[in-house]
Amino acid sequence: MEITLTIAAELERYLKQKGLSMTEFGHIIDLNVGTVSSIVTGNRILSVNQLDRITAGMELPPDYFYERYIEECILEETLNWRRISPFLYRCVELGRLDCLQCVVFLLLDNPIYPPLLFEVAENIYRDGYKEAAAFLYENVSESERQQHSERLAVCQYRLFTIRIGDDQEKNYDAAIQFEPYVDRLDEVDQLDALKDLANTYRSLRKWDKVELFAKAMGDKAKIQYKLQQQRHHVHKDNSKKPNFPLFAYWAFSHLLRAEACEGRKDYEQALQHTYAYTDLSWVNATDETALKWKRQYEDWAVVNTYVNKLLSGEESVIPEYVAYISSRKDEVLPALDNMLEAANRYHFDVDDILIQFEGEIISFLERKKVEGLYTQRFITERYTDFSRELAIYLLRKGKFSDGFTFLLSCLERSAEVNNKIQAIRCMRLFTHFKEHASAHTRAVYGNLIKVVNEDEE
Repeated sequence: MEITLTIAAELERYLKQKGLSMTEFGHIIDLNVGTVSSIVTGNRILSVNQLDRITAGMELPPDYFYERYIEECILEETLNWRRISPFLYRCVELGRLDCLQCVVFLLLDNPIYPPLLFEVAENIYRDGYKEAAAFLYENVSESERQQHSERLAVCQYRLFTIRIGDDQEKNYDAAIQFEPYVDRLDEVDQLDALKDLANTYRSLRKWDKVELFAKAMGDKAKIQYKLQQQRHHVHKDNSKKPNFPLFAYWAFSHLLRAEACEGRKDYEQALQHTYAYTDLSWVNATDETALKWKRQYEDWAVVNTYVNKLLSGEESVIPEYVAYISSRKDEVLPALDNMLEAANRYHFDVDDILIQFEGEIISFLERKKVEGLYTQRFITERYTDFSRELAIYLLRKGKFSDGFTFLLSCLERSAEVNNKIQAIRCMRLFTHFKEHASAHTRAVYGNLIKVVNEDEE
């Protein structure tokens, strides 16, 4: 069996093979000869920075000695956070999660370290290392002895945001798991957490949940806004700032609640929520961000007023609605979705509108990601809903080729994001019109159903 050399022994062998003195090697890696000598003789515990310099000088992969570093400089020595912390960050940067996990498991039993590991998790989460951050959050959560601590709540919030993706069932599980921790967060963080929960349930069309968390967000935002105004009158406000203006959370609460009412077909109540954020003249902030959000909500109020009237059967608003969204590309997809839903429900004819926006319809498949209060999950869910509504409209019109194209597109996307309800709706729609499907369309449908069934198994 081959004997594994220590880091110092391997360095000493390298110097002999290359015919380098310690002074010469020190110049190469920018370390003084005394430091190199202490490392070779084993009289100095390596820092991560020194290890990385030596590894680079020996022209080895940057993580070449990492397992041995754990054994020699962490396991066999007194735990030292100033030495361990840089090593954890380097493990994350180099993708060595196995080494990260090994060291973390050594630290968790000591109550000193979970708070320090939490800080590491926060830093790498901000830098985009979500997988490593999730591992740290999970383990810090498990070691947290105070079940009502804010740190535990933040860990659960971060895990929730990391777990949210395209799979609708996993999103639902993540939301349910996070719910009990919302009220334990800092008051400002609660606003974003409630927004994220409401948005997740919105994409799942869980309207009761949307109503619950949207109302909580609006109530908290209103209280914080009043407190903020009082602080401004007394002294400069140095408190923690939310990601959006407080009034924007309040307005978004009513926007979400209006959408929940639409989902339940209560259009009168939806209009009341829409009217609530139509007039934001009471907001006295005049900075650029506040003015941007005020204009945004004014636009959304106009659009959503059209939507509620349209979905309640007022066909007369369609020309105004079309004129309004013609210069607003971001509103075209939801607008067409709403018009098709109304057309299918009340038998409106919107052929001319579909021709007018034919280019936009084709480009929806290549839609880029969005930022802000809307989420990419919401846009994805909106597309599947739109394509199904368009399929219904075209199939009823006897335009079977185009109708089946959008139906199969909806079924495929629904399967990809594990949206079972939408997939079942597509299957029912295909069954209703299958006698008009070509042999090719039936074959494509059959293959898609196989994929859905395999995923289910």
